[in-house]
Amino acid sequence: MQLVKILTALIIAALSLVSCNNDKSLQRYLVDKQEDDRYLKVDLATSLLQNDNANFTEEEQEILNTIKKVNVVAFPLKNGNDAEYKEEKSKVREIIDQEKYITLTKMKSKDTHITLKYLGEEDAIDEVIVFASNEAKGFGVFRLLCDDMKPSQVLTLMNSIDRGDIDVSKLSGLGDIFEAM
Repeated sequence: MQLVKILTALIIAALSLVSCNNDKSLQRYLVDKQEDDRYLKVDLATSLLQNDNANFTEEEQEILNTIKKVNVVAFPLKNGNDAEYKEEKSKVREIIDQEKYITLTKMKSKDTHITLKYLGEEDAIDEVIVFASNEAKGFGVFRLLCDDMKPSQVLTLMNSIDRGDIDVSKLSGLGDIFEAM
């Protein structure tokens, strides 16, 4: 009987150690920042992003329907918070540089660096992450929760934004940071 108790305790302890995951997650980071006044935060249902005059093709509408929710957290660079900015930017970089986040593309526009990453399978993306940073304005993390989106569809979606079919004005408050991006 004593052996059973010891074995049970060892099994429970082993399962506890195995189930603990020390990987930092973007979701955890975003949730932790919801109460932090240094950040601008926006959570939206995708339906709120559709412009009243949008002219989506059937393919674009199908792509938009794969997006369930958009989370945005931005850290504006203000006088005196350079050290905090660098520290927080480093934390986000550490999270999105994990092997589980697959890079779609990296680009630079003016003084802004943009990284597109995703979680999921190559033909079934569950999460799209856009990390944009500008040393004069701050950084922002855009997290799109998806339902089996394809990488090529992300680029099609970006074209919809360029045409103005997706209403980014709903992200008010973040525009000051990213107006030059």
